[in-house]
Amino acid sequence: MKRILQISNYLYPNIGGIEQVARDIANAIASEGSYEQKIICFNENASDGDYVCRRNETAYDLVDGIEVVRCGCVTKQFSQSLSLSFGRELKKIMFNFRPDIVVFHYPNPFEAFFLTNYLDLNFKFVLYWHLDIVKQKLLGKLFNNQTIKLLERADRVIATSPLYIEGSVYLSKYKNKCTVIPNCINQTRLTINEDIENMSKQIRNRYRNRIICFGVGRHVPYKGFKYLVEAAKYLDDRFIVFIAGIGDETENLKELAKHDSKVIFLGKVSDGDLLSYYLSMDIFCFPSITKNEAFGIALAEGMYFGKPAITFNIPGSGVNYVNLDGVTGIECQNCNYKAYASAIKKLADDAAIRQKMGNAARQRILDNFTADRFKRNIQSLIDCL
Repeated sequence: MKRILQISNYLYPNIGGIEQVARDIANAIASEGSYEQKIICFNENASDGDYVCRRNETAYDLVDGIEVVRCGCVTKQFSQSLSLSFGRELKKIMFNFRPDIVVFHYPNPFEAFFLTNYLDLNFKFVLYWHLDIVKQKLLGKLFNNQTIKLLERADRVIATSPLYIEGSVYLSKYKNKCTVIPNCINQTRLTINEDIENMSKQIRNRYRNRIICFGVGRHVPYKGFKYLVEAAKYLDDRFIVFIAGIGDETENLKELAKHDSKVIFLGKVSDGDLLSYYLSMDIFCFPSITKNEAFGIALAEGMYFGKPAITFNIPGSGVNYVNLDGVTGIECQNCNYKAYASAIKKLADDAAIRQKMGNAARQRILDNFTADRFKRNIQSLIDCL
């Protein structure tokens, strides 16, 4: 039985793009039944049901029946967790568990520092490339040699879209090693029940005769919500713009929108409330502006509900691979909020186009970005190593 180790930043109950991908990979591999797995990651404060995680503790538990080693952290620098136990725990795993396959979720310079000590061991190495280091340019330059070492050692490099391969300074030089495996939506999580349908009807009734625009995500600069708020100023009162989520930029966004009653901030929403707004909306707004948005799970979720999406053009990002301009939605010049407003009005003025693009959006997700497709892609890659 082959042994597989994943090295991730965090894992459930911490919820984020990389965390979900790591969990999806583990479940895809587990369904084959011929592999033994471990996951090592940092610990972070989070709780959900039976799980209670504390940042400073090194803990061992099971997620979906797979052993997880969570390494306690002492601080964060440049969004990077630092742990006193990670090196020790990784060493134990490499020499006691002896993985046949290692899947490393990039970027994570601190974990990579320790992993490079074991690159000479006999294992197949999969580098799962989530995104380039874009925001911290100095950090990216500092770890350039480390990144090259990982790419040189990798047997396969997974990218989430062909556009990201072409747009990445690193991946474009290692195309022969790259395999495209798009991220996936969790269709089970998106199941509609009677309560959700009833809430959706209440939303539609309350805002009858209004065009409902909806956006969701962390309120951080690269998500671009300030451009959605600015775009709303060019819309008339037949529109309502809901923005879900919270983050460091929330208060700034509220200040920017304080004289615009069309913009409503929902805060952090439950899964049920989120689905109600997905179901109620006419147009899905996804205004991310940089390659930090490598793919866009929320974008795929919004399109799954059969609504057209409006995105900015982000060179090298998978966002424009998920949403096809003129087919599943509209793509606007990056950061051009007037163009974004015009796109919203164009869709609002033509119900037939909204319906046509919305149908195409849902079909694109069903054809390309489901959990079943992701599982087949992962199993195929692992079986070929």
